[in-house]
Amino acid sequence: MKIIMYTDGAALGNPGPGGYGVVMKYKQHRKEISEGFRNTTNNRMELLAVIIGLEALKKEGLDVTVYTDSQYVQKAVTLGWLFSWEKKNFKGKANPDLWRRFLKVFRKQQVTFKWVKGHSGVPENERCDELATSAARNNPYGIDQGYEDSKKENKLF
Repeated sequence: MKIIMYTDGAALGNPGPGGYGVVMKYKQHRKEISEGFRNTTNNRMELLAVIIGLEALKKEGLDVTVYTDSQYVQKAVTLGWLFSWEKKNFKGKANPDLWRRFLKVFRKQQVTFKWVKGHSGVPENERCDELATSAARNNPYGIDQGYEDSKKENKLF
Protein backbone atom coordinates (compact mmCIF):
# COMPACT_ATOMS: atom_id res chain seq x y z
CA MET A 1 0.00 0.00 0.00
CA LYS A 2 1.71 3.15 -1.25
CA ILE A 3 0.48 6.44 0.19
CA ILE A 4 1.55 9.73 -1.39
CA MET A 5 1.33 12.75 0.87
CA TYR A 6 2.00 16.41 0.11
CA THR A 7 2.28 18.85 3.02
CA ASP A 8 2.75 22.55 3.54
CA GLY A 9 2.57 25.09 6.32
CA ALA A 10 2.16 28.85 6.41
CA ALA A 11 2.35 31.68 8.93
CA LEU A 12 1.38 35.23 8.16
CA GLY A 13 3.90 37.29 10.10
CA ASN A 14 5.91 34.35 11.45
CA PRO A 15 4.85 34.33 14.20
CA GLY A 16 1.30 35.16 13.38
CA PRO A 17 -1.84 33.47 12.15
CA GLY A 18 -0.90 30.17 10.56
CA GLY A 19 -2.22 27.04 8.96
CA TYR A 20 -1.29 23.77 7.37
CA GLY A 21 -2.44 21.85 4.33
CA VAL A 22 -2.21 18.15 3.51
CA VAL A 23 -3.10 16.30 0.31
CA MET A 24 -3.08 12.51 0.61
CA LYS A 25 -3.42 10.08 -2.28
CA TYR A 26 -3.88 6.32 -2.41
CA LYS A 27 -4.81 4.80 -5.77
CA GLN A 28 -7.94 6.71 -6.86
CA HIS A 29 -8.62 8.06 -3.36
CA ARG A 30 -7.76 11.59 -2.30
CA LYS A 31 -8.10 13.44 1.00
CA GLU A 32 -7.39 17.06 1.86
CA ILE A 33 -6.91 18.34 5.41
CA SER A 34 -6.27 21.86 6.68
CA GLU A 35 -6.63 23.90 9.84
CA GLY A 36 -5.82 27.43 10.95
CA PHE A 37 -4.32 28.75 14.19
CA ARG A 38 -4.43 32.22 15.69
CA ASN A 39 -0.71 32.42 16.54
CA THR A 40 2.11 30.11 15.47
CA THR A 41 5.19 29.86 13.25
CA ASN A 42 5.84 28.61 9.76
CA ASN A 43 8.13 25.79 10.92
CA ARG A 44 5.51 24.54 13.39
CA MET A 45 2.89 24.46 10.65
CA GLU A 46 5.23 22.67 8.23
CA LEU A 47 5.87 19.98 10.85
CA LEU A 48 2.25 19.80 12.01
CA ALA A 49 1.12 19.18 8.43
CA VAL A 50 3.25 16.03 8.29
CA ILE A 51 2.06 14.91 11.73
CA ILE A 52 -1.61 15.37 10.88
CA GLY A 53 -1.20 13.49 7.62
CA LEU A 54 0.51 10.56 9.33
CA GLU A 55 -2.05 10.56 12.16
CA ALA A 56 -4.84 10.30 9.57
CA LEU A 57 -3.60 6.90 8.42
CA LYS A 58 -5.76 4.09 9.77
CA LYS A 59 -3.20 1.28 9.44
CA GLU A 60 0.40 0.85 10.54
CA GLY A 61 3.37 -0.28 8.45
CA LEU A 62 2.34 1.62 5.33
CA ASP A 63 4.76 2.80 2.66
CA VAL A 64 4.38 6.60 2.80
CA THR A 65 6.17 9.13 0.63
CA VAL A 66 5.94 12.66 2.01
CA TYR A 67 6.59 15.53 -0.38
CA THR A 68 7.40 18.75 1.46
CA ASP A 69 8.93 22.10 0.59
CA SER A 70 10.20 22.38 4.17
CA GLN A 71 13.92 21.77 4.42
CA TYR A 72 13.51 22.14 8.19
CA VAL A 73 11.39 18.98 8.34
CA GLN A 74 12.97 17.04 5.50
CA LYS A 75 16.59 17.55 6.58
CA ALA A 76 15.87 16.99 10.27
CA VAL A 77 14.75 13.46 9.40
CA THR A 78 16.85 12.49 6.38
CA LEU A 79 20.12 13.85 7.77
CA GLY A 80 19.44 12.30 11.19
CA TRP A 81 19.43 15.54 13.18
CA LEU A 82 16.11 14.63 14.78
CA PHE A 83 17.42 11.41 16.28
CA SER A 84 20.39 13.24 17.76
CA TRP A 85 18.03 15.85 19.22
CA GLU A 86 15.89 13.07 20.67
CA LYS A 87 18.90 11.51 22.44
CA LYS A 88 19.53 14.88 24.09
CA ASN A 89 15.81 15.21 24.98
CA PHE A 90 15.50 18.12 22.53
CA LYS A 91 17.49 20.37 24.85
CA GLY A 92 17.75 23.81 23.28
CA LYS A 93 15.77 22.80 20.18
CA ALA A 94 12.63 24.45 18.88
CA ASN A 95 9.29 22.65 18.78
CA PRO A 96 10.06 19.66 21.03
CA ASP A 97 6.35 19.02 21.60
CA LEU A 98 5.74 18.56 17.87
CA TRP A 99 8.93 16.55 17.27
CA ARG A 100 7.91 14.09 20.00
CA ARG A 101 4.43 13.81 18.49
CA PHE A 102 5.99 13.34 15.05
CA LEU A 103 8.24 10.51 16.23
CA LYS A 104 5.26 8.56 17.62
CA VAL A 105 3.49 8.43 14.24
CA PHE A 106 6.64 8.35 12.11
CA ARG A 107 7.75 5.11 13.73
CA LYS A 108 4.44 3.41 12.89
CA GLN A 109 4.98 3.77 9.13
CA GLN A 110 7.69 3.33 6.50
CA VAL A 111 8.19 7.00 5.63
CA THR A 112 10.34 8.47 2.88
CA PHE A 113 10.76 12.23 2.55
CA LYS A 114 11.15 14.02 -0.76
CA TRP A 115 11.86 17.73 -0.91
CA VAL A 116 10.10 19.79 -3.57
CA LYS A 117 10.80 23.41 -4.31
CA GLY A 118 7.92 25.58 -3.13
CA HIS A 119 5.95 27.59 -5.68
CA SER A 120 7.52 25.66 -8.54
CA GLY A 121 4.32 24.51 -10.20
CA VAL A 122 4.01 21.05 -8.59
CA PRO A 123 0.18 20.84 -8.56
CA GLU A 124 -0.29 19.02 -5.23
CA ASN A 125 2.31 21.18 -3.49
CA GLU A 126 0.57 24.29 -4.84
CA ARG A 127 -2.74 22.92 -3.51
CA CYS A 128 -1.22 22.38 -0.05
CA ASP A 129 0.03 25.96 -0.12
CA GLU A 130 -3.50 27.16 -0.97
CA LEU A 131 -4.97 25.10 1.88
CA ALA A 132 -2.38 26.32 4.41
CA THR A 133 -2.56 29.97 3.38
CA SER A 134 -6.36 29.96 3.26
CA ALA A 135 -6.53 28.38 6.73
CA ALA A 136 -4.14 31.03 8.07
CA ARG A 137 -6.17 33.86 6.52
CA ASN A 138 -9.71 32.64 7.03
CA ASN A 139 -9.83 30.20 9.93
CA PRO A 140 -7.16 31.14 12.45
CA TYR A 141 -9.28 30.08 15.43
CA GLY A 142 -7.29 27.07 16.58
CA ILE A 143 -4.89 27.41 19.46
CA ASP A 144 -1.36 26.09 18.95
CA GLN A 145 -0.99 25.26 22.61
CA GLY A 146 2.66 24.22 22.32
CA TYR A 147 3.59 27.55 20.77
CA GLU A 148 1.55 29.61 23.23
CA ASP A 149 2.92 27.69 26.21
CA SER A 150 6.50 28.22 24.99
CA LYS A 151 5.90 31.97 24.85
CA LYS A 152 4.57 31.97 28.43
CA GLU A 153 7.66 30.09 29.64
CA ASN A 154 9.94 32.77 28.18
CA LYS A 155 8.26 35.63 30.02
CA LEU A 156 9.94 36.82 33.17
CA PHE A 157 6.84 38.40 34.72
